[in-house]
Amino acid sequence: MVGLFKQPKRHLKKLLKDGEYDEAIAFGKSLESQYSDDPDFMFIMGSVFYIVEDFKKSLPYFEKAFHLDGTDIETLTLKTNTHLSLGQKDAAIDCCRQILNLQPKNSEAQKILDELELL
Repeated sequence: MVGLFKQPKRHLKKLLKDGEYDEAIAFGKSLESQYSDDPDFMFIMGSVFYIVEDFKKSLPYFEKAFHLDGTDIETLTLKTNTHLSLGQKDAAIDCCRQILNLQPKNSEAQKILDELELL
C-alpha cells in the first residue's frame, strides 16, 4: 500500500476503480496544485466528476487536460459528452469538429455532429 502513495495518480485511479468517488475527489483536490500541468491527472479528475454527474465541475478539468494535450481524443470525447449533458450544443459541435480534425474517420463524433446539426 505504501507504493500507492509514492505514485499518487495510481492511488487516485484505484479509488476511482473501487468506486470511492468522494475519497477520490478529496484526494485529488489535495494533489491539484502539484499536478496542475499534468493532462492525465486533469483527465482523471474530470472523469471522477463526470461519473458522479457533476458536469459543471468536470468541464474545467477536461478543458485543462485538452489544453495541455491537444491530441487526446478520449478527453475530447468526454468533453463533448459533458457539453451535451450541460445542454451546450455549440460547444459540443466544436468538440466533434476538433475530434474529426484529429481523427477524420471517427464515426462516433461524426454521428453526434450530424445529429446536432439537425437540431
